[in-house]
Amino acid sequence: MKTTAQTTSRPARPQRRARSVLPLLYGPLLLAGCSGGSPSALNPAGTGAARVSGLWWLLFWVSVAVFAEVMALLAWALVFRRGAARVRHGQPLRFVTIAGAGLPFIILVAVYGVGLRDLAALGAGPGRDALTVEVTGHKWWWEVRYAGTSGATANEIHIPVGERVRVRLRTDDVLHSFWVPQLMPKTDLIAGETRETWLEARRDGSYRGQCAEYCGTQHAHMAFLVVAEPRADFDAWLARLDAPARAPRTEAERRGQLTFVQGTCAACHTVRGTAAQGRVGPDLSDVGSRWSIGAGAVPNDAGHLGGWIANSQTVKPGNGMPPQPVDAPRLPDLIAYLRSLE
Repeated sequence: MKTTAQTTSRPARPQRRARSVLPLLYGPLLLAGCSGGSPSALNPAGTGAARVSGLWWLLFWVSVAVFAEVMALLAWALVFRRGAARVRHGQPLRFVTIAGAGLPFIILVAVYGVGLRDLAALGAGPGRDALTVEVTGHKWWWEVRYAGTSGATANEIHIPVGERVRVRLRTDDVLHSFWVPQLMPKTDLIAGETRETWLEARRDGSYRGQCAEYCGTQHAHMAFLVVAEPRADFDAWLARLDAPARAPRTEAERRGQLTFVQGTCAACHTVRGTAAQGRVGPDLSDVGSRWSIGAGAVPNDAGHLGGWIANSQTVKPGNGMPPQPVDAPRLPDLIAYLRSLE
């Protein structure tokens, strides 16, 4: 019996040691998850995100101060609990009243006031003359239009640096949530309603956004990019968006355009200035310059574009585009044409 007890108890020690070591790994793992190029609300590049970041740091340092105070009081109690120190009558009540009720009340009221101030600032929209962007959420991509223009793009929003831009949000199907962590907090898209938020970038650059409300199979591949650029560059980009798409310049591009217009692509997609006027899928008039294919699913290059055309279900299962019956000899021409649309 002793032998049995010893053999069964020995393996338990390594298991206990492993369990004791695991919590030590949590910190590095969490820090590793915060590294890389992932956008963070604590790295703000816009006025709205700066409000959120400031409030977060305020709450963090208040929490640190409270924790330090509690640990100091605990250490004091452990050190002096066996000593001969005597507390005069009335001291405990005064201490509890001040440290346990008065100070927390002041801290909570101050934090609440700062939160109300930031909430009011975030709710204050841009002026009447501000640029307006209309964004519609689909499963699983973003349609982007600009008020006063006829063109449209997808999964990419251009804004001028240093200007507050109004964003009107709608959903074409289920609930979505519009979030650009480095620029603005989340805004939910609710069916049958038009929600409104705003974006303002303090410096030029590209800022990744994401649907922050689970919306189905490809929720993770419903990303978009906000491109903040100087006003002159933005005006030039907006003029191109409102103009016909770039005309083919090579024989391969002309053959590709013919394949696009006469095939099944034109039934769902639009290319401005051509007979392709489909409204089911994204407008492809500037698809060659976009940052990705499939709202962040794969990079926008010739190889991935060809795979997407042939059978997008192998790239992004569940999306609304069926496999396309494009003959192999015509596929390179179609790719060349779409890549030329910038």
